Amino acid sequence: MTAIYATTIRHVRREPVRHDFTTRSYTWLVDVDDLPGRRTLGRLAPLAAFEARDHFTAGTGDSLRAKVDAFLATEGVDLRGGRVLMLAQARVLGYVFNPISVFWCHRHDGGLECVVVEVHNTYGDRHAYLVRTDERGRAQAGKELYVSPFNDVDGHYDLVLPEPDPAPGGRLRMSVVLQREGRPPFVATMSGRALTPTRARVLRTALTRPLEPLAVMARIKAQGIHLWLRRLPVRPRPVHRQEAVQ
Repeated sequence: MTAIYATTIRHVRREPVRHDFTTRSYTWLVDVDDLPGRRTLGRLAPLAAFEARDHFTAGTGDSLRAKVDAFLATEGVDLRGGRVLMLAQARVLGYVFNPISVFWCHRHDGGLECVVVEVHNTYGDRHAYLVRTDERGRAQAGKELYVSPFNDVDGHYDLVLPEPDPAPGGRLRMSVVLQREGRPPFVATMSGRALTPTRARVLRTALTRPLEPLAVMARIKAQGIHLWLRRLPVRPRPVHRQEAVQ
């Protein structure tokens, strides 16, 4: 296990109406080659499970590491066994929803090769973006996935994705800014501090934030209803072509 982060998440919509909300949550940073499980968590394993089927293309036969490597291969990247760290929500009692998962992909020599940002929407679609970040963790990616019924699939994302510090008290800081015609209609940020993922911490987190993945989905739905009641126009959802990863 690597770290649990107690997080603060903020979403700010600037157009066509101003709306923002802030919520608290938690997320995990894990090594995809050494995922938490029954060996490390014992009877608490159902409170923090990571399964390959939750990421990239459908199918349960491959490991998460194999899926990461397969996706990278389609982009011409071979880590040669280098370490991959994933920031994501865990399954809690069999359920998970990850609006965003981030993979920091390292070469065999330990240097950062690239970052993969995987986005899921509430319609069951997903898309993975491979980006090359600068020394401050900044990158850009064209928007490819219909995420919100109130935003078209156009524009690009300005990303800030520095690799988190997993040491106790270490910092997590990320931002996603949608840019369209020189204006940022939507901004999402996540910040947090690392906690040591002991069994006691896992149990305490589960008790203080029970069924957090369900709560994430519920908050997204509630915000959508709020915006709909404010008469924001709903944009048509296009057909999304998933990346083909064999």
